[in-house]
Amino acid sequence: MKYDYYKYHALGNDYIIIDPNNVNFKLNKDLIKLICHRNYGIGSDGILFGPIFNDKNEIYFKIFNPDGSEAEKSGNGIREFAKYLFDEKYINEKSFKLHTLGGPVNIEYLDNNANLIKVDMGKVTFDSKLIPTKFSTKEAINCPLEINNNIYNVSCVSIGNPHCVILMDEISSQIAQSLGPMIENNKMFPNKINVQFLQILDKNNIKIEIWERGAGYTLASGTSSCATASVAYKLGLTTNDINVHMPGGNINIHINNDWSVNLIGNVTSVAYGNFSKEFFLQKINL
Repeated sequence: MKYDYYKYHALGNDYIIIDPNNVNFKLNKDLIKLICHRNYGIGSDGILFGPIFNDKNEIYFKIFNPDGSEAEKSGNGIREFAKYLFDEKYINEKSFKLHTLGGPVNIEYLDNNANLIKVDMGKVTFDSKLIPTKFSTKEAINCPLEINNNIYNVSCVSIGNPHCVILMDEISSQIAQSLGPMIENNKMFPNKINVQFLQILDKNNIKIEIWERGAGYTLASGTSSCATASVAYKLGLTTNDINVHMPGGNINIHINNDWSVNLIGNVTSVAYGNFSKEFFLQKINL
């Protein structure tokens, strides 16, 4: 039986998957916001829309934030969508390629139930213009950023989507929720930016708190893990094999010599179901 929606989570970072082959309604910004709302809808950190096949039978999918904006890439969302493809028997191979707005990624199932998945997330770049940022330096490493009359040294990176990493001695959810939105919307970042607060535990372990562009405070994030691990390694603070500790759980990141990044993490299927007719009739200003 086919359903309107399927819900998955990766370390508490939850997405609703809507398969265009199963539904006869169209997504728009207002409907995305309603579905993602945790009081009026199903509730999630975003929507994954796919699979969408091109004329070469390549698999694409779209990633939407809970504010209705489209995201380039999501490490957790990619793994969740990969598990959905396995669960619904779209994929029979152990490894395959997925296409996102932020570029293609290679997927590998590491167990028989596709609960543990490895993703080749592509290469990171620290190039200020490519991220993009408005910093004048070629690489956005240890750049001063003024927030509320305080100067923070930030390092920025893109792995298909933009990230700003702030190294601190101690981090907390309160810091992320306070500084995160101000940094996300800072004029130095023309496309806005994802924000991570980084604490070094040792050469192979880091701890992070996350403020996601278009989503807000988040328990876990795959691309944030890749971004912070890459910055920590770039700054010489860790090795290239890093365990990233987040409130939602841990992800393993490996950084290759060419700055391509591999991510390994778990995925869990949560629920599936259908929307009621009344759901679509709601007139709520979100």
